[in-house]
Amino acid sequence: MIDVVAYVVIAAALVYAAWCLYALVRNRVPREPHVIGAGVVELLLLVQLIVVLVMLAVEGAPDQLGVFIAYLVVSLVVLPIGLLWALAEKSRWGTGVLLIAALAVPVVVVRLQQLWEGVGG
Repeated sequence: MIDVVAYVVIAAALVYAAWCLYALVRNRVPREPHVIGAGVVELLLLVQLIVVLVMLAVEGAPDQLGVFIAYLVVSLVVLPIGLLWALAEKSRWGTGVLLIAALAVPVVVVRLQQLWEGVGG
């Protein structure tokens, strides 16, 4: 994986998580700007997916390809699932769910990097 892409995804997800934390502390429910923010992070995750697919074709697969693909899929679905749950929850805890989903993205991306490099496998 290209580290620059991963670092941009991690930074964007952490900024989004901080924004969700701010909204949670202020007792706000997720609104349209939160959907747009999640869309930006998801767009970056799709860019990462394209980069990973190209890297798989060029450099070959990591040792644990099945686990790598599972983490790749999770990285793409965790934020949309959290967003749907957050929008369905009509209290401030919907923002809390979104915060947890946003914090899960950097964790999964770091694990993807580890699997790509063969660390912890």
